Amino acid sequence: MSTDSKVPSVILNNGVAMPQLGFGVWQVPDDEAAKAVATALEAGYRSIDTAAVYENERGTGEAVAASGIPREELFVTTKLWNSEQGHDSTLRAFDASLERLGLDYVDLYLIHWPVPAKDAYVDTYKALEKILADGRAKAIGVSNFLPEHLERLTAETSVVPAVNQIELHPQLAQAESRARHAELGIATEAWSPLGQGRGLLDVPALVAIGRKHGRTPAQVVLRWHLQLGNVVIPKSVTPSRIRENIEVFDFELDAEDLAAIGALDEGRRLGPNPAEFNVA
Repeated sequence: MSTDSKVPSVILNNGVAMPQLGFGVWQVPDDEAAKAVATALEAGYRSIDTAAVYENERGTGEAVAASGIPREELFVTTKLWNSEQGHDSTLRAFDASLERLGLDYVDLYLIHWPVPAKDAYVDTYKALEKILADGRAKAIGVSNFLPEHLERLTAETSVVPAVNQIELHPQLAQAESRARHAELGIATEAWSPLGQGRGLLDVPALVAIGRKHGRTPAQVVLRWHLQLGNVVIPKSVTPSRIRENIEVFDFELDAEDLAAIGALDEGRRLGPNPAEFNVA
C-alpha cells in the first residue's frame, strides 16, 4: 500500500498536526466501512472521521489495522453520542469506542452535539479533559457547537477545544462561527462539505468555475473550503469519487471564483439546528 499523502496539515491549538482533508464515514454501513476506508488510505487520505452513532467504528478500525501504515501517520477521529453525555458515562463510552476501533488512543475525540436541554456538555467535556490528560486522545473538541455553547464551555473548563466540526458548505458558510473559532484558536472542520440532496453541485456558478479550471464542481467546493482554512471531510463509498476528492491541491481559485462561491450562502441548514437538537 502507498504511504504517500499529498495532504497538508493544520496545526491545532495544542501543537498537534491534523490533515486538512480527511475521509468521513457517516452513513457507511460497518460491513462496507473497512473497504471504503482502505480505498481512502490507498488514495492518500490519512485522516478518518467516524463516530459511535455511525456504528462503523469496528469496520473503520479493521481498515486501519490492515493498512500497514504506521499508526503515528494516521489521524483517527471519533465522537461521543448524546445519550452517553455526563462525566462517568463519557469515560465508559470512550473505552467502548477504543475497543471497537482496536486502538490504544484516538487523535481527536469530539462531543457530537451540545444537546442544550440535557445541560451536560460541560461535565462531559471535563471527562474529555481527563482522557486528554491520560494520553488516550491527542486532542479534544466539539461538534455542532454554536458560539454561545463555546462561550460557556471555554469559561467553565480549562482546555480550549482544538476543533469544532460543524455543517459548512457554500450555502451555509458559517461566517460568524468561523470568525469566533479564529478568535478562540479553534480549528473549523466542515461536515457535509459538499451539501446534500439540494443540488449544490449542479449550481451553474460551480459548474462554470469547474469548467474554467478543468475540475468537477465537487473539487471546486473542496478547494473553496481549503482556501478558507477549513478542515474538510468529504464522504463517498465510490472509489473514483474518493480519489477525485483528494485531487484538489494542484489548482487555486482566484478572487473572482471565491466571490462567486461566497454569493451562494443562503444561511440554510441541511441538518438540525444545534440550539434545538436534543435527540438522545
